Amino acid sequence: MVWALTVSPKPLVTLGPQQTVQSINPKLGVHTRLTDEVEEWKIKRTLEMVREMGASWIVEYFPWAYVEPNRPGEGQWQHSDQVIRHAKAQGLTVVARLGFVPQWARPKETTPLYLAETHYEDFGNYVYEFVKRYRTEVDSIVIWNEPNLSLEWGFRPVDPVAYTKMLAVAYRRAKEANPDVQVLAGALAPTLAPRGSEWGMDDLAFLQAMYDAGAAPYFDVLAVHAYGGKFPPDEPAAPDVINFARTELLHDVMVRNGDGQKPVMITEGGWNDHPRWTRAVRPGQRIEYTLRAYQKALEEWPWVIAVAPWAFRYPAPTRTYQDYYTFVTPEFQPKAIYLEAQSYAAGR
Repeated sequence: MVWALTVSPKPLVTLGPQQTVQSINPKLGVHTRLTDEVEEWKIKRTLEMVREMGASWIVEYFPWAYVEPNRPGEGQWQHSDQVIRHAKAQGLTVVARLGFVPQWARPKETTPLYLAETHYEDFGNYVYEFVKRYRTEVDSIVIWNEPNLSLEWGFRPVDPVAYTKMLAVAYRRAKEANPDVQVLAGALAPTLAPRGSEWGMDDLAFLQAMYDAGAAPYFDVLAVHAYGGKFPPDEPAAPDVINFARTELLHDVMVRNGDGQKPVMITEGGWNDHPRWTRAVRPGQRIEYTLRAYQKALEEWPWVIAVAPWAFRYPAPTRTYQDYYTFVTPEFQPKAIYLEAQSYAAGR
């Protein structure tokens, strides 16, 4: 007996007609997580659902190591092309977060978040190539993620001076590729780490240290991570509290340094509704707080240009409290927060 093995062809995924986002709040966004989504139809469906929710902005991660895994200039752009192509077809504004170091650009036994100064120019070359390639599709890029945490700085002591040097290289190269691209700096983790902590640095202190190191000319927008914890979005800001309004304190640092004319973008943040996590809120509170945060940025923070909570959808369950940040399940089942945000964006 002869058995024939048949392989189903991959479904053809088309862009479809050009779409536009309908929303009463032009600052409404989300942080997507398509980095490890391998099926194109799932990329498309995710971005369709973002648009259908009424979000105009997405923040998405485009790892350097995925594009140049083996050598400088390798150029494996297929996945990035898919994400950006489908995002633009849905009428979404893409904010591209850049980072994640390939193995050839870091010492052995280090993590992909370790970037030594000797490779800043290599990273700058990647920034240049990314901005050049997507000159007509991507207007904004974020340089690194949470450099005030040791975890995100390659398990080294955090260093605002070194981050500022890297930022300066990335800024120069980005502007060479497209003088109009907006470079976002910071993306600082909200933390109350005490002075000298091995785990990180208070985000307010880190931002001031960036200014002291001469960062002001090297970014156009400050990226802020605004997690609410158990507090509502209208809970007043205080230096010793992590809440959504802490964003105001970071803006105050900008103002004190003569940089108050620059806008702020919330590129991560929000609330978690895990039933057993001590920093979570109830599902109804999460909905109420999230919608109020969108409205607060619209009505009270003219210097904030977008709010993109973490995270719209994961490609697969994490089976941790992280799953309770999402708006949509991996199987594309909308959660209550998605439906309520959709109603809010529609003005219902």
